[in-house]
Amino acid sequence: MDLDAFTAVHSDDWKRLDELAARRRLSGPEADELLRLYQRASTHLSIVRSVAPEGTLSAALSMRLSRARTRFTGSRSNFMEDLANFFVFSLPAAFYRVRWLTVAIGAAFVLVAWLTGFWAVNTPGVLAAVGSDEELRRYVEEDFVNYYSENPAASFSGMVWTNNAWIAVQAVAFGITGLWVPWILYQNAVSVGLSAGMMAAHGRLDVFFTYILPHGFMELTAIFIASAAGLRIFWAFVAPGRRSRMTSVAQEGRSLMTVALGLVVVLFISGLVEGFVTPSPLPAWLRLTIGFGVFAAYWAYTLILGGRAYRAGHRGDLSARDAGAYLRTA
Repeated sequence: MDLDAFTAVHSDDWKRLDELAARRRLSGPEADELLRLYQRASTHLSIVRSVAPEGTLSAALSMRLSRARTRFTGSRSNFMEDLANFFVFSLPAAFYRVRWLTVAIGAAFVLVAWLTGFWAVNTPGVLAAVGSDEELRRYVEEDFVNYYSENPAASFSGMVWTNNAWIAVQAVAFGITGLWVPWILYQNAVSVGLSAGMMAAHGRLDVFFTYILPHGFMELTAIFIASAAGLRIFWAFVAPGRRSRMTSVAQEGRSLMTVALGLVVVLFISGLVEGFVTPSPLPAWLRLTIGFGVFAAYWAYTLILGGRAYRAGHRGDLSARDAGAYLRTA
């Protein structure tokens, strides 16, 4: 095929396509014409690609079609609009969906931690198996408190943030296994319970709560939220309902990975509290008040804004377009 002759025959159509695509407003007949020319140019591109797929004419036609497609499908929303929609609709709705499971997981975690602490304090030999008397004394009187202040506050906050965010993302991503979430929750609950048991056995349980709660209110809740999201994905695989198993997991996975992204922000705030508030010389009541205030702000965000977004139909999933519900042409 002679590409020069082909270009000469169809160049008027292509120029008209460019002209219509560049206009800010189109009448009804002009919009119909734009669509017809777009379809015609798509056919031309297919013909050209069959002869010279890497040629300049093929590239030029692709660019023309891309501009025209943007004209009649609409441009993407800007970044600030997407960001606002994420924090006002998608994220709170995703948090709202897992609220009851979050509470249930939190209650189970506290129960296991309490039972572990009670067992450690009241069962002879348990604390001795953890360490010698000198090691336990050093942990209770020095190491537990020094952990929060042995590094500069800024670097400590960053370390805590990245570590906890990574745990949260893993809980969501690996939740589909059904085993990862219960295992990490159990490990952490036993660890917290043993720590509390050691402090209680030496009469320093008040120090334990003074240092663990200011950041722990929100930090542990964030882990419970991530765990709830992971288990929801697992349940979508086990009981997909009327959806296919693949569709069910895909929808839940997209919706609840929103939780993982949101928890990066939540855990950043929690990390700031752990780095700057927990080890600070502020009175214990003020540190606890700040920690509880962050915790209360999260639940207000989830229950008020999240409930409103959920009732409006938001679930934290991608838009239909981004999720692939639309068939793209050309």
